[in-house]
Amino acid sequence: MLDALQELMRPPPGMAFDFSQPPGEPALAPADGVCWRVFANPVSLFIGGVAAVLLELAEPSVRAGVWEQGGFRRDPVLRLRRTGFAAMMTVYGPRSHAEQLIAQVVRMHDRVQGSTPDGRIYRANDPRLLDWVHATATFGFTEAYHRYVRALSPLDKDAAFAEGGPAARLYGALGAPSSWAAWEELLAATAPGLEGSGTLAEFMRIVAAAPLLPAPLRRLQHLLVRAAVDITPEPVRSLPQLRRHGLRFGEAALLRALARGAALLPLGDTPPVQAARRLAQKQTSHGEAACNSAAKKIK
Repeated sequence: MLDALQELMRPPPGMAFDFSQPPGEPALAPADGVCWRVFANPVSLFIGGVAAVLLELAEPSVRAGVWEQGGFRRDPVLRLRRTGFAAMMTVYGPRSHAEQLIAQVVRMHDRVQGSTPDGRIYRANDPRLLDWVHATATFGFTEAYHRYVRALSPLDKDAAFAEGGPAARLYGALGAPSSWAAWEELLAATAPGLEGSGTLAEFMRIVAAAPLLPAPLRRLQHLLVRAAVDITPEPVRSLPQLRRHGLRFGEAALLRALARGAALLPLGDTPPVQAARRLAQKQTSHGEAACNSAAKKIK
């Protein structure tokens, strides 16, 4: 079961990448930070990613860009895995490769523009929309970890937003929240414009039915989707398309047991493990250099 979830953390077909190289190169996010812990849990990662998309689809301009030109309807599995790979690269990837990937995404977004059904013009690289997308992603992953894996302190939650700052600025989200309080301010300011839609209902159907997990685990997939609805903040959680789709009695405890169990098991050769190996090679290189220097002094 956990192997299937861990598979979602690995690069999708055609995007293979070895996170253990090059030796010693740091990531955009600090290795001793909160994000390295949060993104290493496959259960909360799935839940947080879905919650982020629910918030994004509630914003009319983001919804138009994501849904009409983002590939969700054509191939939801590939689209979600590519998004997951971008998140893995942003947190664990060597800085130089993360910067290259983000620059590529920015160039792609330059071509994404259009209008909402009510005639509002949007651009994917509009800083206002980028701020919302970045903020909802950080909220989703952080809150899912906090709710189902291990409680985070207020300082930890602030750190999760602050650690995402370098990547946010590279994407063009120059006003992205740098603390939990700033996220709550952005949510309050954006809330009046958030709305339900047929797209939101369609996404719920797609993410529940898409073969993200093997067929025997499809009931678990439904449970993870309901957990995402459960952590989605108001006013989105009460939208007609999400109402009564949250967790049922006793399911939160079951999810916590699953997520905490996942945190105790070996991760396999996933990006977090590879990235730790990459940084350990730096320490080894430094240790060897120190030994060589000491040997020369002895001679």
